[in-house]
Amino acid sequence: MNNTRQDAWSQDEDVLLAETVLRYIREGKTQLEAFKEVANRLSRTPAACGFRWNASVRKQYQQAIQLAKQERKQADHFPVYQPELKNTGKDSGFEAAISMLEKLRHNYESANKQSIDTEIQQLKSENDQLKERLKKYQDAWNEIGDIWKRVENPEGKRQVN
Repeated sequence: MNNTRQDAWSQDEDVLLAETVLRYIREGKTQLEAFKEVANRLSRTPAACGFRWNASVRKQYQQAIQLAKQERKQADHFPVYQPELKNTGKDSGFEAAISMLEKLRHNYESANKQSIDTEIQQLKSENDQLKERLKKYQDAWNEIGDIWKRVENPEGKRQVN
């Protein structure tokens, strides 16, 4: 007699559930939306997917959940381009993809340039501070040298070699 339930979850289904939920977390969407997507793909109810996630799958992916949340926070700093899809022909998907990639490149280059400009300003400031400290040390060294000369020759007498 086989005791396996007809609606038992397979390992592949658990992986699909986990991957989908983690993707939704990274994208800033809700887990409920993820459950709906998985439910459609597996012919199950969103409630069944949510129960499976909370009852057993979530425990196996705690570190991945934290990482997905961190990735979402980092992604919040960069604007996400949502292309406008126009039905202009069969190549419109490619045009939208190319447009999206060009805008992403532009956003990346802009963010990278701002980052580099900020770093340059910080380095210039640090360089100026170090120059000031070096000048103080040189002045102190020269003063110590003058004092040492006076100690060696207190009356200003000329030494004969």
